[in-house]
Amino acid sequence: MAGQPYRAPVSPLAAGLGCRCPRCGRGKLFKGFLDLAPKCEACDLDYSFADAGDGPAVFVILIAGTIVVGLALWVEFAYEPPLWVHVLLWLPLILLVSIGMLRPLKALMVALQYRNKAAEGRLDRGAGS
Repeated sequence: MAGQPYRAPVSPLAAGLGCRCPRCGRGKLFKGFLDLAPKCEACDLDYSFADAGDGPAVFVILIAGTIVVGLALWVEFAYEPPLWVHVLLWLPLILLVSIGMLRPLKALMVALQYRNKAAEGRLDRGAGS
């Protein structure tokens, strides 16, 4: 890292929720809705290391499902509305919560990968192999 200026570490939570570069916290992380940019426009960090995989989707399913199912059960037991009311309430809510959480959670996973220097596992073949 010789020749590179010192940068104070950016909080992965702040970078993730802001969908910003995990190194500088200023550049945009995404070029589309969920497509990562090739590199940071502010500090030139190459984003090719990032592979969030299905992690963000799993967390979205678990968190959004817990919220919406909990609310649906509460409404059912408290008010006993007809089925069409449930459809009108929970279908838009599950879509909004899921889509709204997907991008920040993917950015958070990328920021945590950067901070923890996570990479694919590699097998040590040893000298005898």
